Amino acid sequence: MRIIDFHTHAFPDALAEQTVPKLCARAKVTAALDGKVSSLVAEMDRLGIEAAVVLTIATKPSQFESILTWCTGVASKRLIPFASVHPDDPEAVQKIDRIHEAGLKGIKLHPYYQSFVFNDRCMFPLYERIEQRGLILLAHTGFDLGYPHDRIADPPKLMDVISAFPALKLITTHIGAWQDWDSVEKHMLGRPVYMEISYSFPFIGMQRARRFLRAHPPDLILFGSDSPWGSQEKILEDLLSLQLGDELNQRICFDNAARLLDLS
Repeated sequence: MRIIDFHTHAFPDALAEQTVPKLCARAKVTAALDGKVSSLVAEMDRLGIEAAVVLTIATKPSQFESILTWCTGVASKRLIPFASVHPDDPEAVQKIDRIHEAGLKGIKLHPYYQSFVFNDRCMFPLYERIEQRGLILLAHTGFDLGYPHDRIADPPKLMDVISAFPALKLITTHIGAWQDWDSVEKHMLGRPVYMEISYSFPFIGMQRARRFLRAHPPDLILFGSDSPWGSQEKILEDLLSLQLGDELNQRICFDNAARLLDLS
């Protein structure tokens, strides 16, 4: 089976050595990898994963340039980096153009790390430009392990944005909204919204995960691991254990991602 991992993270080596232990301590988790590009590629080689979307997060506006430079430097057939802009940057909309001009395929936003409410109208010019440029927006959705459970990226807010920008290629994470799956079931399940599956199965439960993935449009589900926080091997094993069938597994693990990323 062919596999594309739509949700991974990696850092420059020196930054990985600082950042991964710090974030693990904050969230009280153990990382599966050390956050270095070489470790991610080695794990992909071991598991036969063809490509991975590598996500960045600008936690302040001044990080844009270094993130964009790093993304263009690591981009390859196997690593597909998404850059990031900070919503507080007065030039955030224009920087979407620069990401597009650099040939990158998408952008990562994180409401908790970047301190914004997902459907705040001040975000709409950013979403509009992402939509206009045909870029993919992968956003952390639901709650976050390292923060209080403030409802800043819950399903009603996500659907508000989707209604306002129906052509926006928005990928919601963690089966729609992490640790807010009652609301996912009420507002998102079965509707035209992309979901990737990372870092969810131990929390949502395997039976409920199977029901959700069978109830959602099969062309709108993506494999993701959240590596280095999540294990690519374990989430793949968990997905296959759901016995969704070869056709749906192939859509989740490869076909949907290849179509979104326009891979030949």
